[in-house]
Amino acid sequence: MSTAPTQPALQEQPGEVPEQRPAAAPGRDRYFDLLRAIALGRVVFYHLFGWAWLPVVFPSMGVMFALAGNLMARSLGKRPAVQVVRGRMRRLLPPLWLLGTIGVSGMLLGGWGPDSEGHPAWWWIHLSFWILPLSDPPYGEGVPGIHGLIGSEWSEQLAVPLWYIRAYLWFVLLSPFLLKALRALPWPTILSPIALSAALEFGWLNVPSWRLDSNLVDFGAFGACWLLGMAHQEGILQRLPRYVVPSLAPVVACIGLWYMLTHGFRPNHDLDDIPFAQSLWSFATVLLLLHFSPSWSEWPRPLRRWDRLVTLFNSRAVTIYLWHNVCIVVAESLWDHLWNVPLLEEHAPWLLESSWPLLVVVWALTACCILAFGWMEDVAAKRRPRLWPDGSGGGRNARHR
Repeated sequence: MSTAPTQPALQEQPGEVPEQRPAAAPGRDRYFDLLRAIALGRVVFYHLFGWAWLPVVFPSMGVMFALAGNLMARSLGKRPAVQVVRGRMRRLLPPLWLLGTIGVSGMLLGGWGPDSEGHPAWWWIHLSFWILPLSDPPYGEGVPGIHGLIGSEWSEQLAVPLWYIRAYLWFVLLSPFLLKALRALPWPTILSPIALSAALEFGWLNVPSWRLDSNLVDFGAFGACWLLGMAHQEGILQRLPRYVVPSLAPVVACIGLWYMLTHGFRPNHDLDDIPFAQSLWSFATVLLLLHFSPSWSEWPRPLRRWDRLVTLFNSRAVTIYLWHNVCIVVAESLWDHLWNVPLLEEHAPWLLESSWPLLVVVWALTACCILAFGWMEDVAAKRRPRLWPDGSGGGRNARHR
């Protein structure tokens, strides 16, 4: 997740049969594209259903950071560091600015302002984090929504995904230095974020500022995953004996799982609430996924049916990630109207209480966000804006050339 925008896969020409599909664009790894699509889908499921076991089954955030680190190392190996960092920031920030323009405007219209936090001067300074998210930007907690359309928690949910944007930005800024350290001392560098996470978890390191603390916590939880992605690109993982990763990664994963079960908040034991356990579990999972990486230049036959969906998810990763929480709030508000239908309320309350039908509404609204806001990812990447970039040669893309 990585959520960093990527170049579109090579498009299938109209009338071309699947068996004759050309290879993906040079440099693309369809296995990585599949992992990114699964990670994004899992994030949406988690935020809608709230199942604590989902981050254990597939630690999406660690996977997305690893994929972004791999891409960052590949770019740093080809171009000057300043150019690479500037390019990544250019791809990341415009979609955030679009979200902020709409979201902050809605909060201001709802009565949010400088006096909301009690420190007007700081409010204006903190507002700049919507422009350059080096820390968490402020949001209007409790700002009213639109009755029957948008719930009152929309502003809080709008801000939920922004920690990832902040962490991603810091990883990008630090990557030139991390890559130098990785080449000089590979495994001490890779394991250092886990050591940092342990120091924060056990109180060996006290951080006075919550803004600095949040950055350090995220670096400790996911920094090793970012570095594993870079190490994979640098060939460091490939130099390990083949038996090392399958032997050690499950041990590390079990330690992380044990810590989660013994130190989590009952009854859920959510991995996302325990950064140290997150660091161990994500590290082990990402290590295994990269170790078994098949490096597909084109899809295996059984997966070709998913090509367009995976391509769409990769082309609109930032849009999906930034807007899906708001889509969930809107979907829940709209779904609540069905309780006013007596037939459903009396004979099918189980349907109204279930989140599964709601999932369809969420994805439909997310598709609307892709159409309405996704073009900003193309503008940020200096590509021709497209409404529905699923890699198809005809259809909607062709009609809007």
